[in-house]
Amino acid sequence: MHDLPTFLDLNGASVFITGGGSGIGAALTEAFLRQGARVAFCQRSDATAFCEAMQAATGNRPLFLPCDITDVPALQGVIARAAELHGPITVLVNNAANDQRVKTAEVDEAFWETSMAVNLKSYFFAAQAVLPGMQAAGGGSIISFSSISYMMADTGYVPYITANAGITGMTRTLAREFGPYRIRVNALAPGWVLTQKQKDLWVTPEGLQRHLDKQCLKDPIDPADIAGGVLFLASKSSRMMTGQAMVIDGGVVVTG
Repeated sequence: MHDLPTFLDLNGASVFITGGGSGIGAALTEAFLRQGARVAFCQRSDATAFCEAMQAATGNRPLFLPCDITDVPALQGVIARAAELHGPITVLVNNAANDQRVKTAEVDEAFWETSMAVNLKSYFFAAQAVLPGMQAAGGGSIISFSSISYMMADTGYVPYITANAGITGMTRTLAREFGPYRIRVNALAPGWVLTQKQKDLWVTPEGLQRHLDKQCLKDPIDPADIAGGVLFLASKSSRMMTGQAMVIDGGVVVTG
């Protein structure tokens, strides 16, 4: 992991991350652990080996709570369990997503509903679940992952792109609603982050080069490159920043 600044207020913070055991989520879990935070995360697949690796690497073991985030009662249940064990959650990172490629003509109602459940509905109900604890704690930070894909008018995965546009709208209205409680709500829109999943399914030398040509910064984006922005949004260093969409894409959409 790249060297990251230390945010002293994150030491001991109760953090919950959806999809925190793989891809970008794994990098976020590690980053918060290295800050001394009490990190809980959920995902469907077993993450026991990842937790053991994190304990060995950081001396700080995350709490893994198995969950299908499309099951709202189950999702809110594991969030409640994490709060019982770690104290009221003051940092929520809505990270889990599914960017499966499907042509528009092949999208049926079931796929659309599943995509919305993963990529948008779970974000709202996770935010709803942490609200009382953040109110009691006097504030908190909610960070929801979007994507630059909807800003680029990309194609090939319309439900995912639609959900990501919805996330930024939801972020703005929740920021307004939660602001009186000193709860900040921001979105983070990464560019093409080369997770193992991306490499396995979609990265080709030609496709990657075409995307790098669009970036101002010509290096591929690794999961660890996203962690610093998330830590900043989680910490009091960004205490007057809310309702915003931070872009970390190497300079694609911000330059036109």
